[in-house]
Amino acid sequence: MTTTTSPARDHGQWALGSTTPLNANEAVKADDDGLNVRHRIETVYAAGGFASIDPTDLRGRMRWWGLYTQRRPGIEGGRTAALAPEELDDEYFMLRVRSDGGLLTTEQLRAIADVSQTYARDTADVTDRQNVQLHWIRIEDVPAIWARLESVGLTTNEACGDTPRVVLGSPVAGVAADEIVDGTPAIEEIVRRYVGDPRFSNLPRKFKSAVSGSPRQDVAHEINDLSFVGVVHPQHGPGFDVWVGGGLSTNPLLARRLGAWVPLEDVPDVWEAVISLFRDYGYRRLRTRARLKFLVNDWGPAKVREVLETQYLGRALQDGPAPARYDGRRDHVGVHEQRDGRRYVGAAPVVGRVSGTVLHGVADLADRFGSGHVRLTAQQKLVVTDVSPGAVEDLVVGLRALGLEARPSEFRRGAMACTGIEFCKLAIAETKANATRLVAELEERLPTMDRPLSIHVNGCPNSCARIQVADIGLKGMLVPGPDGEQVEGFQVHLGGELGAEAELARKPRGLKVSAEELPDYVERVLTAYEAGREGSEPFATWARRVDESVLA
Repeated sequence: MTTTTSPARDHGQWALGSTTPLNANEAVKADDDGLNVRHRIETVYAAGGFASIDPTDLRGRMRWWGLYTQRRPGIEGGRTAALAPEELDDEYFMLRVRSDGGLLTTEQLRAIADVSQTYARDTADVTDRQNVQLHWIRIEDVPAIWARLESVGLTTNEACGDTPRVVLGSPVAGVAADEIVDGTPAIEEIVRRYVGDPRFSNLPRKFKSAVSGSPRQDVAHEINDLSFVGVVHPQHGPGFDVWVGGGLSTNPLLARRLGAWVPLEDVPDVWEAVISLFRDYGYRRLRTRARLKFLVNDWGPAKVREVLETQYLGRALQDGPAPARYDGRRDHVGVHEQRDGRRYVGAAPVVGRVSGTVLHGVADLADRFGSGHVRLTAQQKLVVTDVSPGAVEDLVVGLRALGLEARPSEFRRGAMACTGIEFCKLAIAETKANATRLVAELEERLPTMDRPLSIHVNGCPNSCARIQVADIGLKGMLVPGPDGEQVEGFQVHLGGELGAEAELARKPRGLKVSAEELPDYVERVLTAYEAGREGSEPFATWARRVDESVLA
């Protein structure tokens, strides 16, 4: 009797000869590069208006230039998955502006603020990817918006889509007194070489990367596709440790170390090698398994490194040490000393929500008290650099007048929220407003809370606000109301953490809370933490060890 072996499943990997598109998204990309949509926007759609936009451009390729259609107002969360895309689409767009490394001049910040006030109803959100997002954008205005942004060196190119998204960097690169190595030259070279390059404009999915030489590990390297983390090699000096395969969403995985040390000048080449490997070997059959994390999880870091070295770099990488443990805060909020004796000041809006008016005010303060530079963090915060010690308090007061706190409560400091149902077509729950109300309630109810605490609010399962790595993560969903009806609420995740003890949050069985009950629930669980923690035990450690009944 003979036996047959079933062929290996086709994952759509180009490197293995699978070039036939295996899903609708891959077919759209094969039909036309997303970068090409700009010409149609400028010559056809801006003149013809929303109705003139081809559907495959509208819900696909326009993302390659930072544009997503907004959610039509008035559509409840329970209808998110039930409606066709054309029923969810509003005739306005969200526009994402890249800020690679989070570094902005005040001239650039004013350009964003001008666009916000002129074309976006004074909206602006600082994201946890160091971008600024604007809303209520009309297609007719996009060419003028691009002209204004590009006049100061900004772009929306590949801010979305299956592309190399914004490269995160330390918001205090080049100025922090404790910096290991300034990664800015590597970020600038990566952007110069590869952003907008058609070789990398058709990836299996988005590609999130970061370069930071800060010992504060301030770019969430544990959850990026690729991160370069500052370390000191015992023989070769300052450089970077390489991490690959992190990502959250519905299948969260933490990044893995390659065990390789890379000098600053080699970072762009290694970045190119990793994104090329992802392009060629990444899974394209199923969108739900197309992120780099799935390939890394299947292969393991040793094979990833071997393929990088043999097929893409043509040389071996140096072995290197892991980053030193850092247990402090990563957000740079507060007043900190620079290497030149001046100060940088980090301030917190509430869950990243600002406006064009506020951004103009920040630019004025940065010119008056700093050197005309503003930085965005990967925690939805802003930083003004190069402040003389004598001007710090005047700057702090000026920021407070704009709604930005340099000495915030733990609740404001640790809160993040995604866009939510206000604008996002995937959302089930409102995020910004619920998180803002939660912060205000907790500040009033628990004014003496002085332990670090992160509360992340997400409108859907995709975890744009990193719910699985927060002390308290809240995933938008519908929950039973007091009369049995379905109301807006959240599934609760507890005990997530980045850093030396990085671990994904636990999901206590059946732990869901309505939006209305949210402040009461969080107050209750924090009161239990204060009563039950062991010494200075962090919330995440406590939440992972106690019985589920304590967390209800």
